[in-house]
Amino acid sequence: MVKQTLTAPVGDPSDVERIKEESNYLRGTLVEVMQDPISAGIPEDDNRLMKHHGSYLQDDRDLRNERQKQKLEPAYQFMLRVRAPGGVVTPEQWLVLDELAEKNANGTIKLTTRQSFQMHGILKWNMKETIQEIHQSLLTTLAACGDVNRNVMCNPNPDQSGIHAEVYEWAKKLSDYLLPRSRAYHEIWLDEEKVACTPDIEEEPMYGALYLPRKFKIGIAVPPSNDIDVFSQDLGLIAIVEDGKLSGFNVAIGGGMGMSHGDKATYPQVAKIIGFCPPDKVVELAEQTITIQRDYGNRSVRKNARFKYTVDRLGLESVKAELEKRLGWSLEEAKPFQFNHNGDRYGWIKGMQGKWHYTLFIENGRVADFADYKLKTGLHELAKIHTGDFRLTANQNLIIANVSSPEKKKISELLEKYGLSDGKHHSTLRRSSMACVALPTCGLAMAESERYLPELIDKIEEIVDENGLRDEEITIRMTGCPNGCARPGLAEIAFIGKAVGKYNMYLGAARNGSRLNKMYRENIGEAEILSELKVLLSRFAKERRESENFGDFVIRTEIVKATTDGTNFHE
Repeated sequence: MVKQTLTAPVGDPSDVERIKEESNYLRGTLVEVMQDPISAGIPEDDNRLMKHHGSYLQDDRDLRNERQKQKLEPAYQFMLRVRAPGGVVTPEQWLVLDELAEKNANGTIKLTTRQSFQMHGILKWNMKETIQEIHQSLLTTLAACGDVNRNVMCNPNPDQSGIHAEVYEWAKKLSDYLLPRSRAYHEIWLDEEKVACTPDIEEEPMYGALYLPRKFKIGIAVPPSNDIDVFSQDLGLIAIVEDGKLSGFNVAIGGGMGMSHGDKATYPQVAKIIGFCPPDKVVELAEQTITIQRDYGNRSVRKNARFKYTVDRLGLESVKAELEKRLGWSLEEAKPFQFNHNGDRYGWIKGMQGKWHYTLFIENGRVADFADYKLKTGLHELAKIHTGDFRLTANQNLIIANVSSPEKKKISELLEKYGLSDGKHHSTLRRSSMACVALPTCGLAMAESERYLPELIDKIEEIVDENGLRDEEITIRMTGCPNGCARPGLAEIAFIGKAVGKYNMYLGAARNGSRLNKMYRENIGEAEILSELKVLLSRFAKERRESENFGDFVIRTEIVKATTDGTNFHE
Protein backbone atom coordinates (compact mmCIF):
# COMPACT_ATOMS: atom_id res chain seq x y z
CA MET A 1 0.00 0.00 0.00
CA VAL A 2 1.42 3.37 -1.06
CA LYS A 3 1.57 5.82 1.82
CA GLN A 4 -0.37 9.02 1.12
CA THR A 5 1.53 12.28 1.34
CA LEU A 6 -0.58 14.94 2.99
CA THR A 7 -0.67 18.31 1.26
CA ALA A 8 -2.42 21.61 1.75
CA PRO A 9 -4.69 22.95 -1.04
CA VAL A 10 -2.94 24.93 -3.77
CA GLY A 11 -4.05 28.52 -4.30
CA ASP A 12 -3.27 32.13 -3.51
CA PRO A 13 -3.74 32.97 0.17
CA SER A 14 -6.99 34.72 1.07
CA ASP A 15 -6.91 38.37 2.03
CA VAL A 16 -7.32 37.41 5.68
CA GLU A 17 -4.02 35.53 5.51
CA ARG A 18 -2.36 38.74 4.32
CA ILE A 19 -3.93 40.67 7.18
CA LYS A 20 -2.63 38.18 9.74
CA GLU A 21 0.82 38.10 8.14
CA GLU A 22 1.12 41.89 8.26
CA SER A 23 -0.41 42.19 11.73
CA ASN A 24 2.72 41.66 13.85
CA TYR A 25 1.04 38.91 15.85
CA LEU A 26 -2.48 40.39 15.91
CA ARG A 27 -1.52 44.01 16.66
CA GLY A 28 -2.18 45.71 13.34
CA THR A 29 -3.00 49.36 13.95
CA LEU A 30 -5.59 48.66 16.64
CA VAL A 31 -3.99 51.00 19.19
CA GLU A 32 -4.21 53.92 16.79
CA VAL A 33 -7.65 53.27 15.30
CA MET A 34 -9.28 52.68 18.67
CA GLN A 35 -8.10 56.14 19.71
CA ASP A 36 -9.23 57.82 16.47
CA PRO A 37 -12.04 60.25 17.42
CA ILE A 38 -13.25 60.87 13.86
CA SER A 39 -15.19 57.63 13.36
CA ALA A 40 -16.96 55.21 15.68
CA GLY A 41 -15.83 52.43 13.36
CA ILE A 42 -12.50 50.87 12.44
CA PRO A 43 -10.99 49.73 9.11
CA GLU A 44 -11.83 46.22 7.90
CA ASP A 45 -8.26 44.93 8.28
CA ASP A 46 -8.26 45.84 11.95
CA ASN A 47 -11.78 44.48 12.37
CA ARG A 48 -10.50 41.10 11.17
CA LEU A 49 -7.78 41.22 13.82
CA MET A 50 -10.26 42.44 16.42
CA LYS A 51 -11.94 39.04 16.30
CA HIS A 52 -8.87 37.43 17.88
CA HIS A 53 -9.34 39.84 20.78
CA GLY A 54 -12.94 38.67 21.26
CA SER A 55 -14.85 41.35 19.40
CA TYR A 56 -15.94 42.64 16.06
CA LEU A 57 -17.56 45.73 14.67
CA GLN A 58 -21.27 45.77 13.91
CA ASP A 59 -23.85 48.40 13.17
CA ASP A 60 -27.53 48.68 14.04
CA ARG A 61 -29.18 47.53 10.82
CA ASP A 62 -32.55 48.83 11.97
CA LEU A 63 -31.05 52.33 11.66
CA ARG A 64 -28.93 51.76 8.56
CA ASN A 65 -31.23 53.17 5.88
CA GLU A 66 -32.24 56.22 7.90
CA ARG A 67 -28.63 57.07 8.68
CA GLN A 68 -27.72 56.73 5.01
CA LYS A 69 -30.46 59.19 4.12
CA GLN A 70 -29.04 61.62 6.68
CA LYS A 71 -25.54 61.08 5.24
CA LEU A 72 -24.31 59.73 8.56
CA GLU A 73 -21.96 56.83 9.03
CA PRO A 74 -23.61 53.58 10.21
CA ALA A 75 -24.50 53.30 13.91
CA TYR A 76 -21.27 51.48 14.68
CA GLN A 77 -20.98 49.43 17.85
CA PHE A 78 -18.96 46.45 19.01
CA MET A 79 -20.01 42.97 20.03
CA LEU A 80 -17.76 41.69 22.82
CA ARG A 81 -17.59 37.99 23.69
CA VAL A 82 -16.32 36.68 27.02
CA ARG A 83 -14.75 33.22 27.21
CA ALA A 84 -15.81 31.03 30.12
CA PRO A 85 -14.48 27.46 29.74
CA GLY A 86 -17.31 25.03 30.34
CA GLY A 87 -19.61 28.01 30.89
CA VAL A 88 -18.73 28.32 34.60
CA VAL A 89 -18.52 31.72 36.32
CA THR A 90 -18.69 32.92 39.89
CA PRO A 91 -21.49 35.15 41.20
CA GLU A 92 -18.94 37.97 41.47
CA GLN A 93 -18.05 37.58 37.79
CA TRP A 94 -21.73 37.54 36.88
CA LEU A 95 -22.22 40.85 38.68
CA VAL A 96 -19.31 42.42 36.80
CA LEU A 97 -20.74 41.38 33.43
CA ASP A 98 -24.23 42.45 34.47
CA GLU A 99 -23.03 45.91 35.46
CA LEU A 100 -20.85 46.32 32.34
CA ALA A 101 -23.82 45.41 30.14
CA GLU A 102 -25.80 48.16 31.84
CA LYS A 103 -23.03 50.74 31.81
CA ASN A 104 -21.32 50.22 28.45
CA ALA A 105 -23.54 47.94 26.32
CA ASN A 106 -27.23 47.78 25.41
CA GLY A 107 -28.29 46.68 28.90
CA THR A 108 -28.63 42.99 28.04
CA ILE A 109 -26.45 39.88 28.10
CA LYS A 110 -26.63 37.13 25.49
CA LEU A 111 -25.83 33.60 26.64
CA THR A 112 -24.34 31.89 23.59
CA THR A 113 -24.56 28.37 22.26
CA ARG A 114 -20.86 27.91 23.15
CA GLN A 115 -21.39 28.69 26.83
CA SER A 116 -19.98 32.20 26.44
CA PHE A 117 -21.31 35.67 27.15
CA GLN A 118 -21.92 38.32 24.50
CA MET A 119 -22.55 42.00 25.01
CA HIS A 120 -23.83 44.16 22.17
CA GLY A 121 -23.88 47.87 21.55
CA ILE A 122 -20.51 48.82 23.05
CA LEU A 123 -19.14 52.05 21.60
CA LYS A 124 -15.52 52.23 20.54
CA TRP A 125 -14.68 54.72 23.26
CA ASN A 126 -15.78 52.27 25.96
CA MET A 127 -14.09 49.12 24.69
CA LYS A 128 -10.82 49.39 26.58
CA GLU A 129 -12.48 50.11 29.92
CA THR A 130 -14.88 47.20 29.39
CA ILE A 131 -12.13 44.70 28.57
CA GLN A 132 -10.03 45.86 31.52
CA GLU A 133 -12.89 45.35 33.95
CA ILE A 134 -13.55 41.89 32.50
CA HIS A 135 -9.86 41.09 32.97
CA GLN A 136 -9.94 42.29 36.56
CA SER A 137 -12.76 39.81 37.23
CA LEU A 138 -10.39 37.02 36.04
CA LEU A 139 -12.28 36.48 32.79
CA THR A 140 -11.03 37.29 29.30
CA THR A 141 -12.19 38.05 25.78
CA LEU A 142 -8.94 36.81 24.23
CA ALA A 143 -9.55 34.18 21.52
CA ALA A 144 -13.32 34.31 21.94
CA CYS A 145 -13.41 34.85 18.16
CA GLY A 146 -10.81 34.61 15.37
CA ASP A 147 -8.71 31.93 13.68
CA VAL A 148 -7.77 30.17 16.91
CA ASN A 149 -9.26 27.67 19.33
CA ARG A 150 -12.48 29.07 20.76
CA ASN A 151 -14.19 28.60 24.12
CA VAL A 152 -13.92 24.96 25.22
CA MET A 153 -17.33 23.53 26.05
CA CYS A 154 -18.34 20.83 28.51
CA ASN A 155 -21.52 19.38 30.00
CA PRO A 156 -22.94 21.26 32.97
CA ASN A 157 -24.18 17.80 34.16
CA PRO A 158 -25.77 18.98 37.41
CA ASP A 159 -26.74 15.42 38.35
CA GLN A 160 -23.14 14.17 38.04
CA SER A 161 -21.29 17.03 39.68
CA GLY A 162 -18.30 14.90 40.70
CA ILE A 163 -17.59 13.88 37.11
CA HIS A 164 -18.49 17.37 35.90
CA ALA A 165 -15.87 18.89 38.20
CA GLU A 166 -13.18 16.69 36.69
CA VAL A 167 -14.33 17.21 33.10
CA TYR A 168 -14.56 20.94 33.71
CA GLU A 169 -10.93 21.00 34.89
CA TRP A 170 -9.86 19.37 31.63
CA ALA A 171 -11.92 21.88 29.66
CA LYS A 172 -10.21 24.69 31.54
CA LYS A 173 -6.74 23.21 31.01
CA LEU A 174 -7.39 22.87 27.30
CA SER A 175 -8.77 26.40 27.08
CA ASP A 176 -5.81 27.95 28.90
CA TYR A 177 -3.13 25.92 27.12
CA LEU A 178 -4.50 26.61 23.63
CA LEU A 179 -4.62 30.40 24.02
CA PRO A 180 -2.53 32.52 21.63
CA ARG A 181 0.80 33.51 23.20
CA SER A 182 1.05 36.92 21.53
CA ARG A 183 1.34 39.88 23.92
CA ALA A 184 -0.86 41.97 21.62
CA TYR A 185 -4.00 41.60 23.77
CA HIS A 186 -2.16 42.67 26.91
CA GLU A 187 -0.47 45.61 25.22
CA ILE A 188 -3.57 46.97 23.48
CA TRP A 189 -6.18 46.51 26.19
CA LEU A 190 -4.32 46.00 29.48
CA ASP A 191 -1.52 48.55 29.11
CA GLU A 192 1.18 45.86 28.79
CA GLU A 193 0.24 44.23 32.04
CA LYS A 194 2.41 41.18 32.56
CA VAL A 195 0.51 37.94 33.07
CA ALA A 196 1.93 34.60 34.07
CA CYS A 197 1.06 32.77 30.85
CA THR A 198 2.66 35.35 28.55
CA PRO A 199 6.26 34.66 27.42
CA ASP A 200 8.88 37.37 27.23
CA ILE A 201 9.86 36.36 23.69
CA GLU A 202 7.25 36.86 20.98
CA GLU A 203 6.37 33.52 19.43
CA GLU A 204 3.43 31.30 18.65
CA PRO A 205 4.90 27.80 19.01
CA MET A 206 1.61 26.07 18.17
CA TYR A 207 -0.24 28.53 15.95
CA GLY A 208 2.63 30.15 14.07
CA ALA A 209 2.54 33.71 12.77
CA LEU A 210 -0.51 33.04 10.56
CA TYR A 211 -2.57 31.25 13.21
CA LEU A 212 -5.20 28.81 11.85
CA PRO A 213 -6.98 28.91 8.50
CA ARG A 214 -10.30 29.31 10.37
CA LYS A 215 -11.75 28.99 13.86
CA PHE A 216 -11.39 25.73 15.80
CA LYS A 217 -13.91 24.39 18.31
CA ILE A 218 -13.51 21.81 21.08
CA GLY A 219 -16.21 20.35 23.31
CA ILE A 220 -16.41 17.63 25.97
CA ALA A 221 -19.63 15.65 26.48
CA VAL A 222 -20.47 13.35 29.38
CA PRO A 223 -22.92 10.61 28.33
CA PRO A 224 -25.84 10.13 28.44
CA SER A 225 -26.21 13.88 27.79
CA ASN A 226 -25.02 15.35 24.51
CA ASP A 227 -26.20 18.88 25.23
CA ILE A 228 -23.02 20.38 23.76
CA ASP A 229 -23.61 18.55 20.44
CA VAL A 230 -20.19 16.95 20.59
CA PHE A 231 -20.36 15.83 16.95
CA SER A 232 -20.60 19.47 15.83
CA GLN A 233 -17.10 20.18 17.16
CA ASP A 234 -13.82 20.24 15.24
CA LEU A 235 -12.53 18.10 18.09
CA GLY A 236 -15.15 16.35 20.19
CA LEU A 237 -14.24 14.50 23.37
CA ILE A 238 -16.68 12.00 24.86
CA ALA A 239 -16.00 11.31 28.52
CA ILE A 240 -15.94 7.62 29.39
CA VAL A 241 -16.87 6.82 32.98
CA GLU A 242 -15.92 3.36 34.26
CA ASP A 243 -16.53 2.21 37.83
CA GLY A 244 -17.59 5.74 38.71
CA LYS A 245 -14.32 7.28 37.52
CA LEU A 246 -13.25 9.20 34.41
CA SER A 247 -11.10 6.74 32.45
CA GLY A 248 -10.56 8.97 29.41
CA PHE A 249 -12.17 10.29 26.26
CA ASN A 250 -13.35 8.91 22.96
CA VAL A 251 -11.97 11.24 20.29
CA ALA A 252 -14.10 12.54 17.41
CA ILE A 253 -12.77 14.87 14.71
CA GLY A 254 -14.09 16.94 11.83
CA GLY A 255 -17.47 18.31 12.87
CA GLY A 256 -18.87 21.75 12.06
CA MET A 257 -22.19 23.43 11.27
CA GLY A 258 -21.50 26.27 8.83
CA MET A 259 -22.17 26.28 5.09
CA SER A 260 -23.07 28.75 2.31
CA HIS A 261 -26.38 28.87 0.47
CA GLY A 262 -26.07 27.59 -3.09
CA ASP A 263 -22.53 26.25 -2.66
CA LYS A 264 -22.60 22.45 -2.48
CA ALA A 265 -18.87 22.39 -1.74
CA THR A 266 -19.87 23.66 1.71
CA TYR A 267 -21.93 21.63 4.17
CA PRO A 268 -22.42 20.88 7.86
CA GLN A 269 -20.64 17.76 9.07
CA VAL A 270 -20.64 15.44 12.06
CA ALA A 271 -17.37 14.48 13.71
CA LYS A 272 -16.18 10.87 13.41
CA ILE A 273 -14.78 8.84 16.29
CA ILE A 274 -11.17 7.73 15.75
CA GLY A 275 -10.22 6.20 19.10
CA PHE A 276 -9.78 6.64 22.84
CA CYS A 277 -7.35 8.82 24.77
CA PRO A 278 -6.46 8.75 28.50
CA PRO A 279 -7.11 12.02 30.37
CA ASP A 280 -3.45 12.91 30.93
CA LYS A 281 -2.81 12.90 27.18
CA VAL A 282 -5.78 14.96 26.06
CA VAL A 283 -4.00 18.35 26.02
CA GLU A 284 -1.22 16.95 23.84
CA LEU A 285 -3.80 15.35 21.57
CA ALA A 286 -5.66 18.64 21.14
CA GLU A 287 -2.48 20.54 20.37
CA GLN A 288 -1.34 18.09 17.69
CA THR A 289 -4.81 17.98 16.13
CA ILE A 290 -4.69 21.75 15.83
CA THR A 291 -1.24 21.65 14.22
CA ILE A 292 -2.58 19.33 11.51
CA GLN A 293 -5.26 21.90 10.70
CA ARG A 294 -2.62 24.64 10.84
CA ASP A 295 -0.44 22.82 8.30
CA TYR A 296 -3.04 21.32 5.95
CA GLY A 297 -6.13 23.52 6.20
CA ASN A 298 -7.28 25.62 3.25
CA ARG A 299 -5.76 29.11 3.46
CA SER A 300 -6.99 30.09 0.02
CA VAL A 301 -10.78 29.65 0.20
CA ARG A 302 -12.14 30.50 3.65
CA LYS A 303 -15.48 28.85 2.90
CA ASN A 304 -13.57 25.55 2.79
CA ALA A 305 -11.08 26.31 5.54
CA ARG A 306 -12.66 24.57 8.53
CA PHE A 307 -11.12 21.35 9.84
CA LYS A 308 -14.09 19.28 8.62
CA TYR A 309 -13.06 19.98 5.02
CA THR A 310 -9.45 19.13 5.81
CA VAL A 311 -10.52 15.77 7.25
CA ASP A 312 -12.85 15.01 4.35
CA ARG A 313 -10.26 16.00 1.75
CA LEU A 314 -7.35 14.08 3.28
CA GLY A 315 -9.39 11.15 4.56
CA LEU A 316 -10.21 10.18 8.14
CA GLU A 317 -7.64 7.38 8.35
CA SER A 318 -4.87 9.55 6.89
CA VAL A 319 -5.56 12.31 9.43
CA LYS A 320 -5.63 9.76 12.25
CA ALA A 321 -2.30 8.31 11.08
CA GLU A 322 -0.75 11.78 10.90
CA LEU A 323 -2.05 12.58 14.37
CA GLU A 324 -0.56 9.42 15.86
CA LYS A 325 2.72 10.13 14.08
CA ARG A 326 2.90 13.60 15.63
CA LEU A 327 1.92 12.27 19.04
CA GLY A 328 4.38 9.39 18.98
CA TRP A 329 1.73 7.03 20.36
CA SER A 330 -1.43 5.35 19.12
CA LEU A 331 -4.99 5.94 20.18
CA GLU A 332 -6.70 3.04 21.88
CA GLU A 333 -9.89 1.52 20.49
CA ALA A 334 -12.96 3.64 21.19
CA LYS A 335 -15.04 2.56 24.18
CA PRO A 336 -18.81 2.02 24.27
CA PHE A 337 -21.09 4.89 25.30
CA GLN A 338 -24.65 6.03 24.70
CA PHE A 339 -26.27 9.43 24.27
CA ASN A 340 -30.00 9.69 24.80
CA HIS A 341 -30.69 13.43 24.62
CA ASN A 342 -29.19 16.83 23.85
CA GLY A 343 -31.51 19.05 25.88
CA ASP A 344 -31.40 20.54 29.36
CA ARG A 345 -33.08 19.21 32.50
CA TYR A 346 -35.04 22.06 34.07
CA GLY A 347 -35.82 22.94 37.66
CA TRP A 348 -34.15 21.69 40.85
CA ILE A 349 -31.85 18.65 40.66
CA LYS A 350 -29.93 17.29 43.61
CA GLY A 351 -26.34 16.45 42.78
CA MET A 352 -23.49 14.96 44.72
CA GLN A 353 -22.28 16.12 48.14
CA GLY A 354 -25.74 17.41 49.03
CA LYS A 355 -25.59 20.30 46.53
CA TRP A 356 -28.57 21.49 44.52
CA HIS A 357 -28.71 22.86 40.97
CA TYR A 358 -31.54 24.88 39.42
CA THR A 359 -31.76 25.10 35.62
CA LEU A 360 -33.49 28.28 34.52
CA PHE A 361 -35.13 28.57 31.09
CA ILE A 362 -33.86 31.68 29.27
CA GLU A 363 -35.51 31.98 25.88
CA ASN A 364 -32.81 32.24 23.22
CA GLY A 365 -30.27 33.15 25.90
CA ARG A 366 -31.28 36.83 26.20
CA VAL A 367 -30.85 38.11 29.75
CA ALA A 368 -32.83 41.34 29.94
CA ASP A 369 -35.58 43.02 31.88
CA PHE A 370 -38.88 42.79 30.04
CA ALA A 371 -42.09 44.66 30.81
CA ASP A 372 -43.59 41.76 32.75
CA TYR A 373 -40.46 39.77 33.59
CA LYS A 374 -37.50 41.29 35.46
CA LEU A 375 -35.07 38.52 34.55
CA LYS A 376 -31.87 40.57 34.59
CA THR A 377 -32.73 42.31 37.87
CA GLY A 378 -33.69 39.01 39.48
CA LEU A 379 -30.41 37.36 38.52
CA HIS A 380 -28.51 40.41 39.76
CA GLU A 381 -30.15 40.12 43.17
CA LEU A 382 -29.64 36.37 43.21
CA ALA A 383 -25.93 36.74 42.38
CA LYS A 384 -25.50 38.99 45.42
CA ILE A 385 -26.41 36.15 47.81
CA HIS A 386 -25.39 33.02 45.86
CA THR A 387 -22.32 31.21 47.22
CA GLY A 388 -22.02 28.54 44.50
CA ASP A 389 -21.51 29.23 40.81
CA PHE A 390 -23.40 29.87 37.58
CA ARG A 391 -23.17 27.49 34.62
CA LEU A 392 -24.18 28.41 31.10
CA THR A 393 -25.66 25.52 29.15
CA ALA A 394 -25.05 24.91 25.46
CA ASN A 395 -28.78 25.48 24.93
CA GLN A 396 -28.56 29.10 26.12
CA ASN A 397 -30.00 28.40 29.55
CA LEU A 398 -28.52 29.07 32.99
CA ILE A 399 -27.86 26.76 35.93
CA ILE A 400 -27.71 28.23 39.41
CA ALA A 401 -25.28 25.59 40.59
CA ASN A 402 -23.80 24.24 43.82
CA VAL A 403 -26.53 25.54 46.08
CA SER A 404 -26.28 24.25 49.64
CA SER A 405 -29.41 22.98 51.37
CA PRO A 406 -29.52 25.99 53.77
CA GLU A 407 -29.08 28.40 50.85
CA LYS A 408 -31.75 26.68 48.72
CA LYS A 409 -34.62 28.32 50.63
CA LYS A 410 -33.24 31.85 50.05
CA ILE A 411 -32.58 31.12 46.37
CA SER A 412 -36.09 29.70 45.96
CA GLU A 413 -37.61 32.82 47.53
CA LEU A 414 -35.80 35.06 45.04
CA LEU A 415 -36.76 32.81 42.14
CA GLU A 416 -40.39 33.17 43.18
CA LYS A 417 -40.18 36.90 43.88
CA TYR A 418 -38.90 37.69 40.38
CA GLY A 419 -40.76 34.88 38.62
CA LEU A 420 -37.49 33.30 37.46
CA SER A 421 -38.82 30.19 35.84
CA ASP A 422 -37.72 26.73 34.79
CA GLY A 423 -40.12 27.25 31.87
CA LYS A 424 -42.32 24.29 32.67
CA HIS A 425 -45.41 26.41 31.96
CA HIS A 426 -44.13 26.69 28.38
CA SER A 427 -44.53 23.97 25.80
CA THR A 428 -41.69 21.48 25.57
CA LEU A 429 -41.23 22.67 21.99
CA ARG A 430 -40.40 26.19 23.19
CA ARG A 431 -38.02 24.87 25.86
CA SER A 432 -36.29 22.80 23.17
CA SER A 433 -35.80 25.81 20.88
CA MET A 434 -32.74 27.91 20.16
CA ALA A 435 -31.95 30.95 17.99
CA CYS A 436 -28.90 32.98 17.05
CA VAL A 437 -28.80 36.78 17.43
CA ALA A 438 -29.27 37.69 13.73
CA LEU A 439 -30.87 41.10 13.11
CA PRO A 440 -30.36 43.89 13.93
CA THR A 441 -26.70 43.51 14.95
CA CYS A 442 -25.25 40.58 12.98
CA GLY A 443 -23.87 41.73 9.66
CA LEU A 444 -24.27 38.26 8.14
CA ALA A 445 -27.97 37.85 8.93
CA MET A 446 -30.30 37.44 5.95
CA ALA A 447 -33.43 37.08 8.08
CA GLU A 448 -34.67 37.47 11.63
CA SER A 449 -33.98 34.78 14.21
CA GLU A 450 -33.90 35.65 17.93
CA ARG A 451 -36.56 38.35 17.61
CA TYR A 452 -38.83 36.18 15.45
CA LEU A 453 -38.61 32.59 16.70
CA PRO A 454 -40.68 33.17 19.90
CA GLU A 455 -43.46 34.66 17.77
CA LEU A 456 -43.34 31.73 15.33
CA ILE A 457 -43.42 29.24 18.19
CA ASP A 458 -46.58 30.95 19.52
CA LYS A 459 -48.25 29.87 16.28
CA ILE A 460 -46.65 26.42 16.12
CA GLU A 461 -47.84 25.79 19.68
CA GLU A 462 -51.42 25.99 18.45
CA ILE A 463 -50.68 23.10 16.06
CA VAL A 464 -48.82 21.22 18.78
CA ASP A 465 -51.77 21.58 21.17
CA GLU A 466 -54.28 20.48 18.51
CA ASN A 467 -52.33 17.25 18.13
CA GLY A 468 -51.73 16.52 21.81
CA LEU A 469 -47.98 17.09 21.50
CA ARG A 470 -47.45 19.88 24.05
CA ASP A 471 -45.20 17.69 26.19
CA GLU A 472 -43.33 16.17 23.24
CA GLU A 473 -39.69 17.21 23.03
CA ILE A 474 -38.81 18.26 19.47
CA THR A 475 -35.62 20.26 18.92
CA ILE A 476 -36.30 23.37 16.86
CA ARG A 477 -33.60 25.87 15.91
CA MET A 478 -33.46 29.01 13.80
CA THR A 479 -30.57 31.03 12.38
CA GLY A 480 -30.55 34.19 10.33
CA CYS A 481 -27.93 32.82 7.95
CA PRO A 482 -26.27 29.47 7.15
CA ASN A 483 -23.20 30.00 9.37
CA GLY A 484 -24.68 27.63 11.95
CA CYS A 485 -24.33 29.55 15.22
CA ALA A 486 -27.35 27.82 16.81
CA ARG A 487 -26.26 24.42 15.41
CA PRO A 488 -29.33 24.16 13.12
CA GLY A 489 -27.96 21.16 11.23
CA LEU A 490 -28.58 19.03 14.32
CA ALA A 491 -32.18 20.12 14.95
CA GLU A 492 -35.20 17.92 14.25
CA ILE A 493 -36.80 21.04 12.76
CA ALA A 494 -34.56 23.88 11.58
CA PHE A 495 -35.09 27.19 9.82
CA ILE A 496 -32.10 28.83 8.16
CA GLY A 497 -32.57 32.40 6.93
CA LYS A 498 -32.50 32.88 3.16
CA ALA A 499 -33.94 36.40 2.79
CA VAL A 500 -36.11 38.77 4.81
CA GLY A 501 -39.05 36.65 6.00
CA LYS A 502 -37.86 33.58 4.09
CA TYR A 503 -36.21 30.40 5.39
CA ASN A 504 -35.01 27.04 4.22
CA MET A 505 -36.72 24.37 6.32
CA TYR A 506 -34.81 21.26 7.40
CA LEU A 507 -36.04 18.06 9.03
CA GLY A 508 -34.72 14.79 10.36
CA ALA A 509 -31.76 15.22 12.71
CA ALA A 510 -31.34 12.70 15.50
CA ARG A 511 -32.49 13.72 18.98
CA ASN A 512 -29.12 12.71 20.43
CA GLY A 513 -27.13 14.91 18.04
CA SER A 514 -25.60 12.09 15.99
CA ARG A 515 -27.32 12.68 12.59
CA LEU A 516 -27.71 15.80 10.47
CA ASN A 517 -31.04 16.93 9.05
CA LYS A 518 -31.89 17.54 5.39
CA MET A 519 -33.64 20.30 3.48
CA TYR A 520 -37.39 19.78 3.21
CA ARG A 521 -38.59 23.08 1.73
CA GLU A 522 -36.63 26.01 0.29
CA ASN A 523 -37.22 29.72 0.64
CA ILE A 524 -40.60 29.65 2.40
CA GLY A 525 -42.33 32.18 4.61
CA GLU A 526 -44.45 31.90 7.72
CA ALA A 527 -47.69 30.83 6.04
CA GLU A 528 -45.99 27.96 4.24
CA ILE A 529 -44.05 26.97 7.37
CA LEU A 530 -47.24 26.68 9.40
CA SER A 531 -49.06 24.88 6.60
CA GLU A 532 -46.28 22.29 6.32
CA LEU A 533 -46.03 21.79 10.07
CA LYS A 534 -49.80 21.35 10.38
CA VAL A 535 -49.58 18.32 8.09
CA LEU A 536 -46.30 16.97 9.49
CA LEU A 537 -47.22 17.21 13.17
CA SER A 538 -50.66 15.72 12.54
CA ARG A 539 -49.06 12.75 10.81
CA PHE A 540 -46.52 12.41 13.60
CA ALA A 541 -49.22 12.32 16.26
CA LYS A 542 -51.21 9.64 14.39
CA GLU A 543 -48.49 7.48 12.82
CA ARG A 544 -45.55 7.54 15.20
CA ARG A 545 -44.31 4.38 16.82
CA GLU A 546 -44.02 4.09 20.57
CA SER A 547 -41.33 6.45 21.93
CA GLU A 548 -40.34 7.44 18.37
CA ASN A 549 -38.78 10.89 18.06
CA PHE A 550 -39.91 13.35 15.39
CA GLY A 551 -36.53 13.34 13.65
CA ASP A 552 -36.58 9.55 13.35
CA PHE A 553 -40.24 9.58 12.26
CA VAL A 554 -39.64 11.79 9.22
CA ILE A 555 -36.78 9.52 8.15
CA ARG A 556 -38.73 6.28 8.64
CA THR A 557 -41.73 7.58 6.72
CA GLU A 558 -39.44 8.91 3.95
CA ILE A 559 -40.61 12.49 4.32
CA VAL A 560 -36.90 13.25 3.94
CA LYS A 561 -33.94 11.00 3.23
CA ALA A 562 -31.46 10.38 6.02
CA THR A 563 -28.28 12.42 5.86
CA THR A 564 -25.69 9.75 6.62
CA ASP A 565 -22.76 12.16 6.26
CA GLY A 566 -22.24 15.85 5.62
CA THR A 567 -21.01 15.02 2.14
CA ASN A 568 -24.55 13.95 1.19
CA PHE A 569 -26.30 16.77 3.05
CA HIS A 570 -27.38 18.39 -0.24
CA GLU A 571 -28.55 15.17 -1.93
